[in-house]
Amino acid sequence: MTNKRVVVTGASSGIGAAAVRALRKTGWDVIAVARREDRLKELAAETGAQVLTCDVTDQASVEAMARQVLEGGGVDALVNNAGGAFGMDYVAEGKPEDWVRMYNVNVLGALYVTQAFLPSLRENGHGSILMLTSTAALAAYEGGAGYCAAKAGEEALTQALRLEEAEHNIRVIEILPGMVKTEEFSLNRLGDAAAAEKIYAGVEKPLTAADVADVMAYALNAPHHVNLDQVVIRPVAQAAQHKVIRR
Repeated sequence: MTNKRVVVTGASSGIGAAAVRALRKTGWDVIAVARREDRLKELAAETGAQVLTCDVTDQASVEAMARQVLEGGGVDALVNNAGGAFGMDYVAEGKPEDWVRMYNVNVLGALYVTQAFLPSLRENGHGSILMLTSTAALAAYEGGAGYCAAKAGEEALTQALRLEEAEHNIRVIEILPGMVKTEEFSLNRLGDAAAAEKIYAGVEKPLTAADVADVMAYALNAPHHVNLDQVVIRPVAQAAQHKVIRR
């Protein structure tokens, strides 16, 4: 696995940053993409990854980033990791602006980045696209309608993409994590550190970002004819979306 190039979005923290570390360790040339330049610089110093700032919800920003990447050569893989959840309101009180924000980053962001790199991946002949979605795409829960809808939309995009791009020998991988404890996901969603910590209260071992990143790296490092179409990852304590063991 030398001299293969991969673009990872949402790389400034959490699963994205962990994916950069895992892929660098297995020999990939990584272009880490995110909005926060300071975080990216720290990641570059740690891993040796190339870094570029970009807002995936801004199509012009995505196209400018892709031009910079492709000036340095083609890409072998794309990791659409950028995403997020905002708010836990019930449908009756749901804020449309939160729903729009989630749709923009989870669905349209993935669309913009995928469209920007598809020509290069097709030209490659052995391209891979890894979509980091969520078990929220599989089952709705109270207070999660907006996020579940966004992730279900991203999953539908993923499934259609796999059908459309098979003739170009592009494998489309979907990783769907359940409960993952990262420094920012629940904090960004709830806006309060104490409320965010309650999400994981009593759960002995939620997944870590590194757990998910290991599976992402495995999927991309597998022989190209092997496609992990859809991989659900949960901690043992989360038997289902609605059943979590807390001690």
